[in-house]
Amino acid sequence: MDLFEYQARDLFEAHGVPVLAGIVAHTPEEAKAAAEKIGGVTVVKAQVKVGGRGKAGGVKVAKTADEAYEHAKAILGMDIKGHTVNTVMIAQGADIAEEFYFSVLLDRANRNYLAMCSVEGGMEIEQLAVERPEALARVSVDPLVGIDAAKAKEIVQAANFPDDLQDKVAEVIVKLYGAFKAEDATLVEVNPLVRTGAGEIIALDGKVSLDDNASEVRHPEHEALEDKEAADPLEAKAKANGLNYVKLDGEVGIIGNGAGLVMSTLDVVAYAGENHGNVKPANFLDIGGGASAEVMANGLDVILGDEQVKSVFVNVFGGITACDAVANGIVKALEILGDKATKPLVVRLDGNKVDEGRAILNDANHPLITLAETMDEGADKAAELAHAAK
Repeated sequence: MDLFEYQARDLFEAHGVPVLAGIVAHTPEEAKAAAEKIGGVTVVKAQVKVGGRGKAGGVKVAKTADEAYEHAKAILGMDIKGHTVNTVMIAQGADIAEEFYFSVLLDRANRNYLAMCSVEGGMEIEQLAVERPEALARVSVDPLVGIDAAKAKEIVQAANFPDDLQDKVAEVIVKLYGAFKAEDATLVEVNPLVRTGAGEIIALDGKVSLDDNASEVRHPEHEALEDKEAADPLEAKAKANGLNYVKLDGEVGIIGNGAGLVMSTLDVVAYAGENHGNVKPANFLDIGGGASAEVMANGLDVILGDEQVKSVFVNVFGGITACDAVANGIVKALEILGDKATKPLVVRLDGNKVDEGRAILNDANHPLITLAETMDEGADKAAELAHAAK
């Protein structure tokens, strides 16, 4: 889950990271009141989960509360890269002397954390990494040790901070890592991390991504941070039913049991689709180890609710849940859905009790179901049906 900037600011403050005052506003009137409360120069900042706000006109300096009102009026409702601005943050103005960059993230490839730091902040870090990679220090972090004072000093030295700033920046980095660890984040990024005219180090603009898996078990309070209005309704429905679902931009709906099998199915469907009008997978949906009628019905209900889906490929390997139980689940799911089920289903079963499962589907003789012997055959048929229905 990605947080809005104001949520990241609040999270940083809760963990002792130095930040400036910030108040959320949903109307120009609220923005004016917030600017009056903060006092002095403020910045009206569009709250969207995408970069490039400044270039799009979503960040404006206000010298007075009336200016904050006018800026908020212009920014609220603005479209920034497909994201509508519904909220702004009125932030305290900063006396910026220097801008730096810091982030710590989960490095899945190397199975550890990675800290990145630069004395050149404020610009797009991707651009800096390409154009001047030597200006971006990359330091591996052992998750069992984390970032203590010694590691933070190593990071600032690798980033070539001047001697008189190293201790101050290192202290803030330790606190940022504390927030990263305590909140089970996968990313904490500050761009820019600034030195003010008074010599303070402040996290001026934060980006935070939280691990949804940890949030469900260890941080129930994270649910309050979700942007439910912007959530994909199908993803929300799937989550409510305990399904692992990700919407993609294709025409073949996919249901499988186990992330590895579903990911393989995505590849096979994409390959098969090249021969059928270049159709593509429409989603990733993992029903997990169980394939009861209720679970299968919930999965089909989510996928069939996607108007882009033209066919569905159910690819299941029977293990703990045998193929006959899966087959019964599919038949009963179609009964439960009734008229909601209107798109063809290609079903491939393999593994435990596969013969019994196929027999159940054959006996059901449902007009929407086509059986496939292999994954390749099933993917090809599902792609063909999707193309024919386009």
